[in-house]
Amino acid sequence: MRCPLCSFNSTRVVDSRLSEPGDAVRRRRECAGCGGRFTTYERGEAASLGVRKRDGRREEFDRQKLLGGLLRGVTKRPVSVPELEAIADGIEAEIRRAGGETDAERVGELALGGLAALDRVAAIRFASVYRNFDSVDDFEAELEAISKAPDPSEAESNIGVSALAPQRGATPPRDAVRRGHAE
Repeated sequence: MRCPLCSFNSTRVVDSRLSEPGDAVRRRRECAGCGGRFTTYERGEAASLGVRKRDGRREEFDRQKLLGGLLRGVTKRPVSVPELEAIADGIEAEIRRAGGETDAERVGELALGGLAALDRVAAIRFASVYRNFDSVDDFEAELEAISKAPDPSEAESNIGVSALAPQRGATPPRDAVRRGHAE
């Protein structure tokens, strides 16, 4: 490791520990040349996640793109960013469980299911863009489908849709989106 202070080529590790939240190793180093101390962090490189598009192309999974779409759906709705982060975390975990690659359609369905569990109006907004409605009939059919789904705020024992997103105020689990619930 080259010293960032004097560029000397030899350093030694003085202290090593797991950093918070536990996804990196924090190492305190000392330069053999100037005696200066500095900190480095080591993180494992995450496996690339992929999304298969309708035309057969493969794109790298883009969490920010997903969050952008979710945010557009919840504009002026009582949904917090941490709730959307929980949906994105769950979708990312689902892609990992699927072997690191899934269809773009599956990502959209999981996002729609997660939004429906949080706010049905936001889900309809998201669906109108995601499904690219061609007519009012398409919009009405989606509205009816979301309206028929159980409301997680009304049923405490509802496992289906409510498993996709945390109850308000609760700490979201890392795998908030369960396989198969949003289909």
